[in-house]
Amino acid sequence: APKHSPDRTPLVQNFFTFIEEQNRPDSLGKARINWLSCDHRGAVTDISTWFHYAGHQASLETEYCSDLFHPETIARLQDNFLTLLGNLPENRTRPISQLPLLSDSERSRLKQWNRTETAFPRRQALPIHEIFAVQARATPDNPALTLSGRTLTYRELNSLANKLAHQLIAEGLVPQTPVAILLGRELETVVAILAVQKAGGAYVPLDPEYPQSRIEYIIKDINTPFLLTHEKLEKQLGAFNGRIFRPELDKLIESGFPDHNPAVDTDPEATAYIIYTSGSTGRPKGVCVSHANVAGLIAATEKLYDFGPEDNWTLFHSFAFDFSVWETWGALLHGGRLVIVPFDISRSPEDFLKLVKKEKITVLNQTPSAFYGFIESCRKSGGTKTDLRLVIFGGEALNFKQLKPWFELYGDKQPALVNMYGITETTVHVTYRGINQKDAERNCGSLIGVPIPGWQIHLLDARKQPVPVGAAGEIHVSGIGVARGYHNLPELTRERFLTRTVDGKETRMYRSGDLARLTPERELEYLGRCDQQIQLRGFRIEPGEIEQTLLKHKAISQVIALAREFKPGDERLVAYFITRSNEKIQTEKLRRLIAEHLPRYMIPQHFVQLEEFPLTPNGKIDRKALPRPGGDDISLQDNLRPPETETEKRLAAIWRELLGLEKVGLDDNFFHLGGHS
Repeated sequence: APKHSPDRTPLVQNFFTFIEEQNRPDSLGKARINWLSCDHRGAVTDISTWFHYAGHQASLETEYCSDLFHPETIARLQDNFLTLLGNLPENRTRPISQLPLLSDSERSRLKQWNRTETAFPRRQALPIHEIFAVQARATPDNPALTLSGRTLTYRELNSLANKLAHQLIAEGLVPQTPVAILLGRELETVVAILAVQKAGGAYVPLDPEYPQSRIEYIIKDINTPFLLTHEKLEKQLGAFNGRIFRPELDKLIESGFPDHNPAVDTDPEATAYIIYTSGSTGRPKGVCVSHANVAGLIAATEKLYDFGPEDNWTLFHSFAFDFSVWETWGALLHGGRLVIVPFDISRSPEDFLKLVKKEKITVLNQTPSAFYGFIESCRKSGGTKTDLRLVIFGGEALNFKQLKPWFELYGDKQPALVNMYGITETTVHVTYRGINQKDAERNCGSLIGVPIPGWQIHLLDARKQPVPVGAAGEIHVSGIGVARGYHNLPELTRERFLTRTVDGKETRMYRSGDLARLTPERELEYLGRCDQQIQLRGFRIEPGEIEQTLLKHKAISQVIALAREFKPGDERLVAYFITRSNEKIQTEKLRRLIAEHLPRYMIPQHFVQLEEFPLTPNGKIDRKALPRPGGDDISLQDNLRPPETETEKRLAAIWRELLGLEKVGLDDNFFHLGGHS
């Protein structure tokens, strides 16, 4: 086993000198420290550390199992341990948990790894809509936006957005006013977003798939006097006393409003949009992101991936999901074409593959869950050729092994695959890492790479101290992507958006709640959450929202919502509940209750009623001991009707195999049983 390096010898000696000082009669009272000589010819445990002290000469030796540890790992552990010991004499009144583990040299290496400052183009200092206006002047006749065969050029998109912006200004919209947008995947939606920003406002996207109660809550929370929607969607608004605008393209073209850029002076630090995410208190919370945050992201990644006018991007995701911010402005601020993917096509991998091929898509952004289905479609098509040059993952942890079928079809040169990690509060993306075929063949964890230029990652322990290489720490993000905070939630903003001294400078950072470690190769490996938050198929879900909604049922007294893995790659939401007097509740009633208040993606696939929750010896709920859903918890039918025709039997067999069920009834719902698209 390697002994500690010679330059660390003074630390060991310093520690033993300290021990000798404590051995004085006036220090320990009647207690004394005696040194024992031990023979350790055989390894007792997987790792052991031995002190040798004789004649005032001290040394340290580590014995370890070479099947479990690399020599470099042991050397780092020794270095961290010796740093701890060396700091004891000067900090004898402080708890050991507060003493640093990182040596000066390791701190210096981490600082160098995190040095991502870079010079951005001057246009990064402009608000988003002004960068777009510059691009529209440069490429006025280039296609900007496509949906189902209809295309708007940059000139047309800019003109329509200007007309709508002038209308909003004429109706009294003042800078920094939140404006709600309740629209689906339409050309009008991009026009509306651009118009709101040109008028100086901050857009607030509302997905028509949201329950009415959630839409009403968000509108009330932002207290907006303006809303853009279609007449067919107005029934989802409830009581709204503000002004409603219908951004229909044909009517905008014929309107008498000017089509030149409005003369509105927007500070780049002003809020560009407010996106609502799941909240742990049972209420969604709005994240306020500035123009500078978004412009910085686009500028920082421009050189990484050589984005340009030749690129065709898909807008695959909901406008209420921040991945859409990256898709929209990644295309439009580089002169590329943005192809809006209709909802039905986004849920059909076969149809989506046809669209990718037909529209000559070059940049594809996907959650891993969606891409796994896309891989299967490509496999069934025999590896159909596409124009893809870049596939970017985000939204949830990526399982590299599940990319093996893709690499078998296309290799790892064209298109390039990139794993990106990010958070709504830090403007979509924070880190990036290219993926190759070897990554899919080895067990390398969920590697998320290194920070994007302009972003910094700090892995900190519970005391906000940096953790050593290889140790798990909570991800704290600083840099140009850190958002302004939460709308109307100053206490939560102070709790999650911290100010810390880094290298002698006051640094604002976001505490993510995500765990990661820095590998010896200086790459970040994502390890999951340090709280109960769930990342499922690209959606961020706070179980607290589900639990608070179920507690609205008068018979339910306790609820636990969590995600369980049924098989590799198949993770589902499960709600466990206890009722007063053990009253039985039909699953479908609970499903309807949640559907009234929460988005569809937050409805658990399984509901399990228990008489009591299992407890640990300390009296806490033992989540690991909660039973796996099965039997009556899965089938929704009290009197299960078996399949009858040959087609029904074949379909039921497919469902049983895919979902891991023993039985499937004729009236069962695929999605309620745990399936997803």
